[in-house]
Amino acid sequence: MQQIFLCADARPRSSWREAFPGLIAARLDSVPAGGGVVWALLPVGQPLDTVLMRVRQGLAGRPLIVLADEPNTDGALAALAGGASGYCNGHAAASVLQQVAAVVQNGGLWIGTALMKRLLNTTAALLARRPGEKNAWRAALTAREQEVALAVAAGASNKEIARDLEISERTVKFHVSAVLDKLEARDRLQISLIINGVPEQI
Repeated sequence: MQQIFLCADARPRSSWREAFPGLIAARLDSVPAGGGVVWALLPVGQPLDTVLMRVRQGLAGRPLIVLADEPNTDGALAALAGGASGYCNGHAAASVLQQVAAVVQNGGLWIGTALMKRLLNTTAALLARRPGEKNAWRAALTAREQEVALAVAAGASNKEIARDLEISERTVKFHVSAVLDKLEARDRLQISLIINGVPEQI
């Protein structure tokens, strides 16, 4: 799928080119027509809503990913509220950009680790006040898988889990995969919802 990068000077960064050698680069005020995913780099000091207004008219139904050189959770929330399908660091490595594109192209939202943690922590805090059985999931997992699942539900990254449990990231990936399979969860967010006792219909 075509990747269109918009920035103030229409000059793509090397990491963008590395991720997508055939990308199209253009200025923020001239979104090229056609298909694909549109990426827009926020100019420093320019309000997000101004940029979204400039870009939105040329999207024609295409997904938008907002890039920020100083990303933060408030910016991510504002971008998603403004209709963006993703929000990430403008200096992200090529491999990360490719992951973002894959998620968005498959109809998902890319919100980044910091916002995911914030959402998971808020959800867990709210659900902690609800009555109900929250430990049924434990029966399906080994003791180590339970530790990993609880860490995932708290928003920890694989690297953080590996450090805290003193195991390798490869082992963490193995356990996360097992947890996803055993709990029949699609992703890390669903693991969190299951562990926090959210009903299936939510």
